[in-house]
Amino acid sequence: MSDRSYSSLRWRVTARRHPSAFLLGAQLLSMVVYPLFDDLHGGRVVFGAFGVLVLALVVWVVNRSPANTWIAWLLAIPAFGLSLLSVLLDSEMLLVASSALEALLYFYAAGSLIGYMLSDHRVTSDELYAAGATFTLLAWGFAYCFLVCQAWYPGSFTGAVEPERPRQWLELLFLSFTNLSAVGLGDVIPLGSTARVLVMLEQFAGVGYIAVVVSRLIGLTILRQPH
Repeated sequence: MSDRSYSSLRWRVTARRHPSAFLLGAQLLSMVVYPLFDDLHGGRVVFGAFGVLVLALVVWVVNRSPANTWIAWLLAIPAFGLSLLSVLLDSEMLLVASSALEALLYFYAAGSLIGYMLSDHRVTSDELYAAGATFTLLAWGFAYCFLVCQAWYPGSFTGAVEPERPRQWLELLFLSFTNLSAVGLGDVIPLGSTARVLVMLEQFAGVGYIAVVVSRLIGLTILRQPH
């Protein structure tokens, strides 16, 4: 077997064993890349491309978890199309519609990964990657909910910089991460009732995820260690 064939085979085996690691890596990479293109005219297109990649990886991971794949595709395919059309046509309405579908897809994938992690009493390395990927999926899902909320109820969020303007996507994602992780940084603030309810739901989800899923993985990992 040639070196190229061996490397390709090894890559496929790794991808099958650790699909959650690819999902987690793609989402973290998109966060790093987006600020580099934020001030460019084509920055939104670049981030849209990363969004399509992440959505494809979401479906890929769900396909390897105990979930119905057709539900993921039913959400992913129109989300793909509306996301691309919103970029090409510069349509705010299409962006809101695609954001709503993406939020549903991320929550569905997060639930599928949680089911995957709770399905047995053995902790694998992919389940540890899945723990991180699930956290990012929840953060992305709530960020898209914030985006939809802001479009439906203008003035739902304010911030320390230019408080009167609508919050940008990265600001809402930042709010989602700080809220889900209970860091509590307050430079982006929910003002409307709907926005505050969404923030409270995310706080509840973050506490529940740490208390139920992460603590279980840690406990099983400790029990697996030889004494």
